[in-house]
Amino acid sequence: MRNEFSLLIGGKAGFGIDKSGMILARIFNLLGLRLYVYRDYPSIIRGGHTFSIIRASENRIATHKDKIDFMLALNQDTFNFHKERLEDNSVVIYDADAVKVAGLSNPAKALGLPITNIVKAENASEVMRNTCIIGAFVKAGGIKWDILEKVLKKEFSKDIDLNLKVARRGYDESKESLRIRSASGKALPLLSGNQAISLGLVKAGLDVFIAYPMTPTSPILHFLAEVSEDFGFEVIHPESEIGVILMALGFSYMGKRVAVGTSGGGFCLMTEGLSFAGMSELPITIIVGQRPGPSTGLPTYSAQTELHFVITAGQGEFPRFVVAPGDAEEAYFWSSQAMNISWKYQVPAIILSDKNMGEGVFNFDIDSVHEIKQDAPYLWDKSSTYKRYQLAENGISALAFPPEKEAVIKINSYEHDEYGITTEDSGQAILMQNKRLAKERYMQNELEKLETVKVYGDKFAQISLLCWGSNKGVCIEAAEIFGLKVIQPLVFCPFPLEQFQKALNGVKKLVCVESNATGQLCQLIKTHGFHADEQILKYDGRPFSLDELEQKIRGIIK
Repeated sequence: MRNEFSLLIGGKAGFGIDKSGMILARIFNLLGLRLYVYRDYPSIIRGGHTFSIIRASENRIATHKDKIDFMLALNQDTFNFHKERLEDNSVVIYDADAVKVAGLSNPAKALGLPITNIVKAENASEVMRNTCIIGAFVKAGGIKWDILEKVLKKEFSKDIDLNLKVARRGYDESKESLRIRSASGKALPLLSGNQAISLGLVKAGLDVFIAYPMTPTSPILHFLAEVSEDFGFEVIHPESEIGVILMALGFSYMGKRVAVGTSGGGFCLMTEGLSFAGMSELPITIIVGQRPGPSTGLPTYSAQTELHFVITAGQGEFPRFVVAPGDAEEAYFWSSQAMNISWKYQVPAIILSDKNMGEGVFNFDIDSVHEIKQDAPYLWDKSSTYKRYQLAENGISALAFPPEKEAVIKINSYEHDEYGITTEDSGQAILMQNKRLAKERYMQNELEKLETVKVYGDKFAQISLLCWGSNKGVCIEAAEIFGLKVIQPLVFCPFPLEQFQKALNGVKKLVCVESNATGQLCQLIKTHGFHADEQILKYDGRPFSLDELEQKIRGIIK
């Protein structure tokens, strides 16, 4: 009987490994377990090697482990590449028609089934090998057939009878090896970080989403396109990232709540449009999914390398809002807040994600999320002549949108006066720049009412891990092992100085954990007068596993 375990399923790209991983996750979810799914795949459509690690526990988790309890091997590469993850009691379920297992410390734990022949005998498509091996696993894990049947009927809209038949063949030819125990927790929805971001935008009143597909934010485009009719918004796929940002600014000018999705390379092309938004004070929300660079880099892997880039991108100086959520609940809440803040202060808002955050799958607990409201922007009351850039102490001018018969609504990428008319007058330039920059001070004061820096673990510990984004989950679990504190900034611009200083109270040693080679968060806090004593950096495109981070922390605090 086990209350926590890890499973790896692997095969060729294009053979349904991702879908299979989600089916397995949904089975565990029905057992009341908490889930985290890590996906690993190459930058090719078919071939190569792809795998998913599904970790399940009675407790909330948000990271994976190196060692696995079950391996589901549909091809030889899966066994060859991952056999070092196996332990003495690990169970290997494999397609005996395609895979040879050798060198196992406990051969009795290997279960080979003629999966390829079963699929052929049932005149099923080759991709249904996944369904067959899942059936074999369900029996091996001591899980009742009706749970698998329920999940498959929900997952497949066609060929369901054939899928059930193939899965039952795998189930009947398997044998119980390691019983998985149900947990007392209720089943919670499973969401990827990208889906949570999407739903947060919808909650904030999304009118239009525009994107050119780019890993790892392409799933946002696909998901929102699927649900757009249900929620009544538009989804547009232009010809380029430059087209994306300019089209989005046009929608913003018309009063539409618009968001765009991209990655670092696409954001490079958007930076002139970002500056245009800063000068013209057009609200826009941008999701930037990080992946390793420079240039194309490792396009289907993950990194935390764009923190400095998004904070400083664009020519000139203008305020912006930058947030980096660390799990599904934060992604949902802060994507909504980003859009609200963008429209309230008429500034660009950037949601900084990464492949591990966006494509990782989490249990989503809506009850743990603070109430979200769609804030109305400051609108022109028609009591006086309309000035698009009317001076105000807080820098916020009233908005009006075409076709408004009683107003000339002029936006301008040049410096301008209150009406939006181009000017090169030095006095006007100072007034307008001060007006724009004033927004950051008021934005910062408002953000103090929200939890922009979170603290986990032993809050009185003298050693603290400092992390951001997708490293939140692994740092929290590692801190529990060693009795450490964890500090997680969520907002980076404007930087939450007071909350960060308070979080550091009592800390004698600060260890920064990041997925980049230069310690970008370490550098950022240094500009605000803070210092990290140690750095744990990883930059191979893969996330920290719990085992790996535990080992590195042990070397620092010994």
